[in-house]
Amino acid sequence: MSPIERRIERLHTLYPRVIDLRLERLERLLASLDNPERKLPPVIHVAGTNGKGSVCAFINAIATMAGLRAHVYTSPHLVHFNERIRLAGNLIHDDELDSVLDMVECANRSEPITVFEAITAAAFVAFSRTPADLTVIEVGLGGQFDATNVIPSPRVAAITSISLDHQEFLGGTESLIAREKAGIIKHGTCAVTGAQSPEVLSVLEERANAAGARLLTRGRDWHVTPLGQGFVFEDHEQKLELPRPSLIGGHQLDNAGIAITALRAAGFLLPDAALSAGVSHATWPARMQILGKPYTDLLPPGSKIWLDGAHNVGGAQAIAQILRDSAIPVHLIVGMKQGKDCNEFLKIVMPHAASIQAVTERGQHLALPVDQIIAASGGRALPGPTVLSALRHLAKGSTPQHVLICGSLYLAGVILAHAEQSQSELA
Repeated sequence: MSPIERRIERLHTLYPRVIDLRLERLERLLASLDNPERKLPPVIHVAGTNGKGSVCAFINAIATMAGLRAHVYTSPHLVHFNERIRLAGNLIHDDELDSVLDMVECANRSEPITVFEAITAAAFVAFSRTPADLTVIEVGLGGQFDATNVIPSPRVAAITSISLDHQEFLGGTESLIAREKAGIIKHGTCAVTGAQSPEVLSVLEERANAAGARLLTRGRDWHVTPLGQGFVFEDHEQKLELPRPSLIGGHQLDNAGIAITALRAAGFLLPDAALSAGVSHATWPARMQILGKPYTDLLPPGSKIWLDGAHNVGGAQAIAQILRDSAIPVHLIVGMKQGKDCNEFLKIVMPHAASIQAVTERGQHLALPVDQIIAASGGRALPGPTVLSALRHLAKGSTPQHVLICGSLYLAGVILAHAEQSQSELA
């Protein structure tokens, strides 16, 4: 076990609940660290149900192409803990991460703190002592009482697509969830949002008005429209033809538009070339990510495998649209986390899949058992019961296959770790 893993294990013992949406514990800890959250470069704070990571990826890529140095804080990590923290454009090194976690652990003095709160404090310490032009912070859960919301008013609050997820913490309707997400909109902030239902948009407008914040919405203040092999972005200042986003799916036009609007609202001057390069080169693991070896070796030549962490209603709808748009039938391999609405997820995606296999992987955190996934499918799904065996089942014959693995970010993490290990062994 690495020093960082040992620290995380110790932190896990300090508070019995993994999730407890309150700010007091972190505010106390940050005060003992001389409030690093008040010493960050201009902040774009990103909340939403789906698309947060993609928006962060687009913002980071565009900023980088424009010559800006961006700090980025996201969660969860898939393979390596360092994935959560980018310092001025680069993943934080082990030594630096261990150093800031040590500072946090010492300052906390074994007081109650959740692991996410401690990690957030560590990120803020690292960001505050490393020069950069921009800070991009992804909300962990919700918004109003999420640990990241201890920051003062951000330059921009970006709200991505909102749908049902984490209802036990955020409420049972989209309007209630939107109210929690809108908590990142503060006085002095400019807010940006993409396509939303009328109910959600009403909540966001109410919050923005109460905070005296300007809300820039898709369809009124900015527009994205597909055009050939790319799309058009238009706001009150400019109309641009841009290449197709590197992240796959029609929903990524919305995320790219939010990213562009947020950067502009934050006051950054972005050359057209940086916008084009950024949207076409952004990367984000487990978002319709194309897999290679060792997985493709199991299928006939010409086959393709995608990996996506979609696990809720909004994610299922995005996948269903991708399946509908595909000219070639796509087979699904689904593994899910306990507590997620597996029935509704499968109800949305099943009509558009060529076949479905249910899987769990060794080391997959809180994996829903295969038989429960099959039951949720009404018996349509077949047992994988692992990704490798599911792929071998699809490999019978010589016809190229198109396969999408989805349902859980934890499943995605296991798959990516296995692929990395295999590549390391071949090196």
